[in-house]
Amino acid sequence: MVCDACGRVRERPESEVCEHCGAGTETAAAPPPESRSGSRSRDRDEQGRARNARPRDGLGRPLPYDSPGVARQPEGVPRTPGQALTEAQRLLDEGMPFHAHEVLEDAWKAAPEAERGLWRGLAQLAVGLTHAARGNATGALALLDRGAGAIAPYADTAPYAIDIAGLAGWARELTRKLAERGEPVPAAGTAPRLRTGAP
Repeated sequence: MVCDACGRVRERPESEVCEHCGAGTETAAAPPPESRSGSRSRDRDEQGRARNARPRDGLGRPLPYDSPGVARQPEGVPRTPGQALTEAQRLLDEGMPFHAHEVLEDAWKAAPEAERGLWRGLAQLAVGLTHAARGNATGALALLDRGAGAIAPYADTAPYAIDIAGLAGWARELTRKLAERGEPVPAAGTAPRLRTGAP
């Protein structure tokens, strides 16, 4: 079973939350169309890999198959680090942190080994904001903590003008708010600045 929130295979599908991201199980929407044999077929991408084709809302939540949704970010788009940060910031500012996480995940996969922790941490912060906006405080707290920890080793160098200190402070403040209130936050109004000097 694949988690609809983070896309990772769940090792304990009977659990009410994903052990990777803390997302709760969601009400199932209509399943994929039947195959000729009468059994349900899995959604697959152009390369034949299993991929959930359900449309998503602005926070990445799966919608029923026939619903209009927000276009997902295409995978494997080659971007420079600056382009990835600009696109991720645009998506964060538009209240779509789940989609920003997909851009940052592409950067993580393409990054040199020495930078992978940085990009993974940025993606985790975006997923943390996604959970916070969805009202999943448990998942948000876990991902914000992991993301802040992953970017911390880059504080002295701050590659690509990424505001490591500012992001760590943002994660701490959002964690404090969630721990106090536990209510969903507005994704766009809570979005962090990824780079120093960014508007």
